[in-house]
Amino acid sequence: MVTGVHGQAQRTMVPRPEAKPGNRQPATPTRNGNAPIQARHFSRANRLWSSIPKEHGIRFRRVVDRMAVDMVQEIRRAVPEYAQSMDTYRQAVIDAVRFAITTCIDNVGNPGASYEQWAEFYRYVGRREFAEGRNMDCLQTAARVGGRVAWRHVAEYGQAVHQPAEILCTAAEAVFAYVDEMSALAIEGYTEAQARAAGTLERRRRRLLELILAEPAVSTHAITSLAEAARWNVPERVAVVALEFPGDRHERPTPMLDDGVLMDLEGDTPCLITSDPDKHLRNLEPELQGWRAAVGPTVLLSDAPVSLRWARRAMGLVKRGVIGDQSITQCRDHLSTLWLLADEFLIKELANRSLAPLEPLTGKQRARLAETLLTWLRTRGSALDIANELGVHPQTVRYRMHQLQNLFGERLNNADDRLEMEIALRAQELLRGNDENPDVALETAAGR
Repeated sequence: MVTGVHGQAQRTMVPRPEAKPGNRQPATPTRNGNAPIQARHFSRANRLWSSIPKEHGIRFRRVVDRMAVDMVQEIRRAVPEYAQSMDTYRQAVIDAVRFAITTCIDNVGNPGASYEQWAEFYRYVGRREFAEGRNMDCLQTAARVGGRVAWRHVAEYGQAVHQPAEILCTAAEAVFAYVDEMSALAIEGYTEAQARAAGTLERRRRRLLELILAEPAVSTHAITSLAEAARWNVPERVAVVALEFPGDRHERPTPMLDDGVLMDLEGDTPCLITSDPDKHLRNLEPELQGWRAAVGPTVLLSDAPVSLRWARRAMGLVKRGVIGDQSITQCRDHLSTLWLLADEFLIKELANRSLAPLEPLTGKQRARLAETLLTWLRTRGSALDIANELGVHPQTVRYRMHQLQNLFGERLNNADDRLEMEIALRAQELLRGNDENPDVALETAAGR
């Protein structure tokens, strides 16, 4: 009893009965000649229409055309969104409304009438509503208006031919049951189309993310073309966010993020891509719900794999305790740490060479002298300054510095040597993490 489908499409989409109502094949099949099998989907509206004597449906056919025109006019006034398509495709819309009306009439006095044909029609109407970019409010309003117009015509006709009150009451109930069912079917079709579109869009966006992070890089044209289909504006710069969920992968919650964020949570290395991390990730923390995230540097789109690589590196350092454990780690806050530990093999080689004079000492001796040496390299302060920072007596510092002078000699006066020592000691301090055992810490510092 309603339309709501874009006009031109309706000329081809209105289902046509395979036969005239009077010639319709029986819709109540039997099994081996026994009692009729009840239709699989026999609606309440069908049951109500079929309980009305068939002759009333035959008589009512004479008012179908006028009723269809009135419905279209009322719907047009009530739903402005449909007005333009009705101006252009008025007859197609009338045909669709007429189909709805005749479907009801065909069910009058016919308990075996087919349900599936008109059910699929309204599912299709819902799918078309989604394709046209409208929400379901328009269609549901049209359904209610159509139902009121239908009842007005049925009531007028019934009174004119002196139909019994019980027939009119049943007809009224059937009209509004039909409206309810058709609305439910349209919503079903709309939801189906919405889910299908969301699934397709999600696959395209996931594939786009894969292309952006691909190594070797794919062509800019391929990314631009897929971005258009995925409804994603191609930015000049992006940041990649590495994600990790410590629990069961089947229990992973899905963060609700801005449409400007590309997301892949299903792969072995879940991640996000954002063109504006400050904006898009502003409310990320409450959305994580157990996820741990590391935000890579903002880079040119073509360098997105580099951003991901550093984000994953930061995530690894968080897991090892080198970087403090937070739900969101920003690489930009740990650049020196990431640089110092970019190649741990070279750091160990540097420690072996630059800190070699400490190797013959015991673990505790190495720890104390390394701590004093690093403080001196950082501050170049006096014995009193260093003592205050270390919490020891200034004479202790003087003693240790005398030992260091004997071990390292002129290397303490060489800027390049001092730089290598400081880099090695700082890096090994980071790698030591929360280990409070000085022997173990300096074993690492000495490269053992």
